[in-house]
Amino acid sequence: MAKQRMLQFVTVERDMPEKRAAEVRNKDFDEIYQEYAAAKAEEQASRCSQCGVPYCQSHCPLHNNIPDWLRLTAEGRLQEAYEVSQATNTFPEICGRICPQDRLCEGNCVIEQSGHGTVTIGSVEKYITDTAWENGWVKPVVPARERAESVGIIGAGPGGLAAADALRRQGVQVTVYDRYDRAGGLLTYGIPGFKLEKPVVMQRIEQLEKGGVSFVLNCNVGEDITFAEIREKHDAVLIATGVYKSRDLGGPGAGAKGIVKALDYLTASNRASFGDVVPEIDSGELYAEGKNVVVIGGGDTAMDCVRTAIRQGAKSVKCLYRRDRANMPGSQREVQNAEEEGVKFEWLTAPKGFTGDAVEGVMVQRMRLGAPDASGRRSPEAIEGEDYIESADLVIKALGFEPEALPTLWGEEALEVTRWGTIKADFRTHETSLPGVYAVGDIVRGASLVVWAIADGREAAESILTHLNASASVAAE
Repeated sequence: MAKQRMLQFVTVERDMPEKRAAEVRNKDFDEIYQEYAAAKAEEQASRCSQCGVPYCQSHCPLHNNIPDWLRLTAEGRLQEAYEVSQATNTFPEICGRICPQDRLCEGNCVIEQSGHGTVTIGSVEKYITDTAWENGWVKPVVPARERAESVGIIGAGPGGLAAADALRRQGVQVTVYDRYDRAGGLLTYGIPGFKLEKPVVMQRIEQLEKGGVSFVLNCNVGEDITFAEIREKHDAVLIATGVYKSRDLGGPGAGAKGIVKALDYLTASNRASFGDVVPEIDSGELYAEGKNVVVIGGGDTAMDCVRTAIRQGAKSVKCLYRRDRANMPGSQREVQNAEEEGVKFEWLTAPKGFTGDAVEGVMVQRMRLGAPDASGRRSPEAIEGEDYIESADLVIKALGFEPEALPTLWGEEALEVTRWGTIKADFRTHETSLPGVYAVGDIVRGASLVVWAIADGREAAESILTHLNASASVAAE
């Protein structure tokens, strides 16, 4: 009788890939988790219970066929596992690294609910795709036939790249415009290497280029080329710019030297990792070595900042967040990693202002949680008389991001936006108020997850193909 490959969760315990020691990993920007060995990946995949209604799949924005590729991995059929994974996810090796699995697939695993510890879905996904790259199973896109129609995509982040991949597979001519000198958006410049090593991103960009996607880089729409010109050049346009405008802080001394934006800080660090000359790092403006660093915010960007500052040799790193640990928006896994690496969290604290012409300290107000707000989260309230000064030579604002005013920047007032400034787009087709113009990702949702941008990009590609096919039918009549 053949050995039962699955449902091993009763006898096999959850086992994550080994994490490098904190005192070693906090000195470099390499990824912190080791790779599974083949036997360990098969063992951990075999813990899947093969649910009839897989909650892991239904809670994945891409609805990945997770039980199927777990079973194939457990059986040692890795190339097939990769093909199943790639069928629904443009970048499985990236999602395996940076998705908050604890809030999505793994957090809804049935065996986790029964007390056996979730299947390590993200780590197996990473292993499958890394193995695929190593063995040459990942090939450039070769469409069955080429089409004459072209699509312009504004933004080379995950949403734009996912759409580019899907459209090229159908033979559409695709040009991607981006403001940066490298494609990838936040994957390249916003997420540190200890979570997502840059060669992992660059190999996907290269695959898309070899598959026929054209990139126009260092291109600011509205300056180097107009939005109207892009619409004129292409049969359809996809807006996937993301949201890059940082939320700001007020209060006394808010303009002091040494108070910087999170994205500026992370971009400088990532540029340095590519070997670029970064004057702001050389001058110390965006470098934490020897400084008392305070990061303000409780999301994943704040976690990226505190962990980067540790690696740059900061004297001390503290994170101020106005709610408590249980109510923070960032990944609990990332908080644990940060604490292990030497970050101190000051819960229930908020900045009131700053001291020094060049910042010397943060005026901190202690908080408590009051009644729930409209979202159901308990609102922070100030505790009178509980102020103190937190010493700081570098303050990093990680308060989230807002959309830029695209209709104004691009001279296209007919592009409708919401009261939050995000683009209005149909939630099914992703079409905007302009015919033939679509929008996906954070510029529609507000700051969100990479996996949602990928899902949006793939869906929008389907809508764009429907639009192109309809146009072609009309032209043929």
